[in-house]
Amino acid sequence: MVKRIQFLLLFSVILFISGCAHVISKDLRGKADLSLTFGQVNQNPNAYKGKLVVWGGELVQTENQKDGTTQIEVFQKPLGWRGEPKDTGYSEGRFLILAEEYLDPYLFRRGKKITVAGEIQGEKIKLLGEMDYRYPVVSSKQIYLWPVYYYPTYPYYYYYDPWWGYPYWWGGFGFYYHHHR
Repeated sequence: MVKRIQFLLLFSVILFISGCAHVISKDLRGKADLSLTFGQVNQNPNAYKGKLVVWGGELVQTENQKDGTTQIEVFQKPLGWRGEPKDTGYSEGRFLILAEEYLDPYLFRRGKKITVAGEIQGEKIKLLGEMDYRYPVVSSKQIYLWPVYYYPTYPYYYYYDPWWGYPYWWGGFGFYYHHHR
């Protein structure tokens, strides 16, 4: 009986740990320069050509090119321990991902989180609004598109007291005006 419990505990721990792994392969993370920050590269992207990085953020725009490749504009965000972009307003800028294949703009749409491992190719100047903006460019080796989680919301039922709040009272699904003559 004790052996069975030990086996179940060990199995549960292995299952738990495997579900919490980083989304970028261990091989690519081992080759990437994880000490190289987005802010450093953003200063002079051409100085870091050929370096492998792991970055992420929120998708801004996905454009398919005539040659069958895809260009993705990303609003950079810091990554958590699994590689997921953090839900924060902090960012050091934007960057472009070049993917060698067609990626559907519906799946890779604005607002979704993305993590990429790729090689720095230099920079590209594009219009951002009415200004020229310098984007660091990363040629993708591995891309992870994070699923969107929907959390159900339930209506809040207010406590109803007919003698409180005259001439207003709250119902279960909204605000009502109650007028007495």
